[in-house]
Amino acid sequence: MTPRDFVRKWKAATLKERSAAQEHFLDLCELVGHGKPAAVDPTGESFCFEKGAEKRGGTDGFADVWKRGFFALEYKGKHKDLEAAWKQLDEYRADLENPPLLVTCDTARIEIHTSFQNAKHVVYPIALDEITQPEKLELLRAVFFEPEKFRPGRINPVVTADAAKALGELAQRLRGRGLEPLPVARFLDRILFALFAEDIGLLPNEVASKLFEASRGKPELFETLVGDLFRKMAEGGFFGVDRIPHINGSLFDDASTIALSEEELGLLASAARLDWSAIDPSIFGTLFERGLDPAKRAQLGAHYTSREDIETLVEPVVMAPLRREWAEVRTMVERLLATGKKVDGPLPEKPLTGQALKKAEAEAEIFVLRYLDRLEKVKVLDPACGSGNFLYVTLRKLKDLESEVYDFMLGRGLQSPLRVGVGPWQLYGIEINQYAHELAQMTVWIGYLQWLRQHGTTTWKEPILQAMSNIENKDAILDLTDPERPKEPTWPKVDFIVGNPPFLGSQLMRRELGGEYVGKLRALYDERLPGQADLCCYWFERARSAIQGRAAARAGLLATQGIRGGGNRQVLDRIEDSGGIYWAQSDREWILDGANVHVSMVGFDDGTETQKELDGQSVAQIHADLTSGANATRALRLADSPCHSFQGPVKVGAFDLLGTDAIPWLLEPNPHGRPNSDVLRPWLTGRSITARDEGVWIVDFGEMSLDSAALYSRPFHHVQQQVYPERSKNNRARRRELWWIHGEVNNALRAAMSPLARYIGLCQTAKHRLFVWVPTAILPAQTVIAFTSDEDCVLGYLHSRVHGVWASAQGTQLREKESGFRYTPTTCFETFPFPLPANNAAEAISAAAKELDELRKAWLNPPEWTKEEVLEFPGSVDGPWRRFVHEPDARGIGTVRWPRVVARDAEAAKKLVQRTLTKLYNERPAWLDLAHKKLDEAVFAAYGWPSDLTDEQILERLLALNLERAAAEGGEK
Repeated sequence: MTPRDFVRKWKAATLKERSAAQEHFLDLCELVGHGKPAAVDPTGESFCFEKGAEKRGGTDGFADVWKRGFFALEYKGKHKDLEAAWKQLDEYRADLENPPLLVTCDTARIEIHTSFQNAKHVVYPIALDEITQPEKLELLRAVFFEPEKFRPGRINPVVTADAAKALGELAQRLRGRGLEPLPVARFLDRILFALFAEDIGLLPNEVASKLFEASRGKPELFETLVGDLFRKMAEGGFFGVDRIPHINGSLFDDASTIALSEEELGLLASAARLDWSAIDPSIFGTLFERGLDPAKRAQLGAHYTSREDIETLVEPVVMAPLRREWAEVRTMVERLLATGKKVDGPLPEKPLTGQALKKAEAEAEIFVLRYLDRLEKVKVLDPACGSGNFLYVTLRKLKDLESEVYDFMLGRGLQSPLRVGVGPWQLYGIEINQYAHELAQMTVWIGYLQWLRQHGTTTWKEPILQAMSNIENKDAILDLTDPERPKEPTWPKVDFIVGNPPFLGSQLMRRELGGEYVGKLRALYDERLPGQADLCCYWFERARSAIQGRAAARAGLLATQGIRGGGNRQVLDRIEDSGGIYWAQSDREWILDGANVHVSMVGFDDGTETQKELDGQSVAQIHADLTSGANATRALRLADSPCHSFQGPVKVGAFDLLGTDAIPWLLEPNPHGRPNSDVLRPWLTGRSITARDEGVWIVDFGEMSLDSAALYSRPFHHVQQQVYPERSKNNRARRRELWWIHGEVNNALRAAMSPLARYIGLCQTAKHRLFVWVPTAILPAQTVIAFTSDEDCVLGYLHSRVHGVWASAQGTQLREKESGFRYTPTTCFETFPFPLPANNAAEAISAAAKELDELRKAWLNPPEWTKEEVLEFPGSVDGPWRRFVHEPDARGIGTVRWPRVVARDAEAAKKLVQRTLTKLYNERPAWLDLAHKKLDEAVFAAYGWPSDLTDEQILERLLALNLERAAAEGGEK
């Protein structure tokens, strides 16, 4: 039974309690993959329905379901009192052999109550609809298979998600009242810390939980009591009979409160029942922020970035060198204690004793204490720290290593004096968002206190929290304190730089950050980064610069997949030139705002590191494109390509419209006697190639003057209404002033297409590289790469496996490998060494390419489902339709006869929807595979290469050919 089947069935069920209970439980067994009671235990001795039990006090009863050592379960009718059901089970608990879990259910919801001895009672509610969520299903599985997972502290991610959801819901309600996000966030931060402090023993006697419970239904009492508690936490003192420690820090400097409704107080009281000691600070900030940001509400409860994900970067960048240092110290100390000498030598006949042993121990202690000094002086910077996730995880890893050192000393009988130890004061951060900056400090301190408690600390030095001036609230890449003289902000001198810079593509930067800011940013970094670099590249360049200037030793940062290709890769080229990449994950899943994306992780230094690892494998070298084989980034541009490649014009505005609207305009007259077909033509989008023709047309005035364009009445009116309002506000003067013209006209493309009847089109970003023939009357969009050749052999070269291997190495990967690549003409095409075919090689390639194209067209538009339709309208011999103009008059205006393939009827149209190139290449039928193999063999023959080369061998040969030809041409990178 699938989770959806389960939810569907029990949503519709209206059975009474007794009728529903056993069937519901049997379905639960199927859902989690557990045997049913009669099958698992035919005797009913350890797993059964209606287990007889004696209540405390002597009366008899029974539990609806019982499994020895796992759980007891009590059913109630829909929407009945589950708390009463839990109390009933609690009465039976001793006679049921104290199961660790007591479960109640009314078929619409399940509540799992922990019942571990000497541990806080925690409740995990699961609504029926939530069973489709993986984390909730995992909870149900743990009930049947691993109840120990519920022991407090064991399931931090689940506790964290529930905790974040609880406060997130409260945050949404407060924001829904119109309250500003920052006061709401700060108030809930104090609530959060109070709950955490209570559950780790900082606050006595469950004082916060009791306050929230006592305030239910009494909003005025809550405001008074919680404000008083906050003031006591700021200064220390008594709250009633309970002594509150001096918490301090900036968190409780402001004791202001927010009035809560009775319903909101109920939410808070319920949240207090969770085990807040088990929250995971590395992910709590992210989830909690979603509760405050209306734009992210739908993501609440979605997957989040786990501590393990962050450790993937922190371990090789920060911990690996520190562990190597510790391994050297430990080896020397063990040698000293065994031989009395620091250098290798034979073991003495007898173990060291007396003065010799004392001398060895004293010297060994010095070496270990020096290493502890080293750990306590390590400084780590996250220059885009957000809510502190990376800093917290790094601190925990450093504390774990420190603990390992102390355990070693204890095991070897060495003395360890009391030390301050590793702590939050070693962490540095830069964050531009004020709330995230404050939250980062709390994240780090919660993590630190949590670690201390988990490692035995029960008494706390006051004040508990210290202000963290080393986490700065500022812009990390652009200092505009003097707007007329932008400069680079100062970064602190540290040992390690780690973090997750913001993911924002170059095309979105102006919209999100403002044209003025982006202009100043790009001008400041102009000599180091190209103008089209994504935002994260600026953090990479600053980190590289810090390492080069000896303000840091190592760095490890996340980036979008785009950093491996195009202009973005220049920052990794600079890293290679001034140092080296020693560790990388070229393709890793990551969570961004609740969405699953793919990123690259890169660790780099000044070239000192000799051990290199790429995607989990030891390698000799890591190149700027995050590969380790043939270094395709060394490839140079060549001049001997058989044609040119261009990106389609950038329209910048709603110049496009549906063909059903545009085609009638073709017949309308204009005051100067010219046809509208001069400025109206079909528009080829990337989707038109990968899917079906979208039937979109575009108004294209080329570089006409305003007066000339206005004479095409209907098309001009469309542009005036749809384009002008936005373009008149554009940041770029040319686009603002020439609003009726596309943002980038691309005259070079138009000139190259002019003598041709057709060109080759490619969707720039797609799962498959699909090259197709396109009539020159059709204008390519920005998302299409146009190759200005009408020769079949060129289509064959481009669609061959040889070119595919090269393009994969030189392009930019999208998300994950299965999603395809971004084809960049400058790197994928202009560097590609085309073969110099002899004899009949070109003819063979042309024939194979033509056959491939014809087979695909027949599959896409089978004659049984299609027919040819000729569209007729006025056209000019000097316009885009010149090759279709018949019988022109003295003015050069005649009739365009444009043949189009259309569906035969409505039924055929439905079938044709499924005929797309993407679907074809996903399925890759035998005939398509054979056609490509025939083409590949012809291309391999043109190079004079065997057709069984591996991708790496192809890449090596192409790179050698590229460099050889570039040397002859005097090419450039």
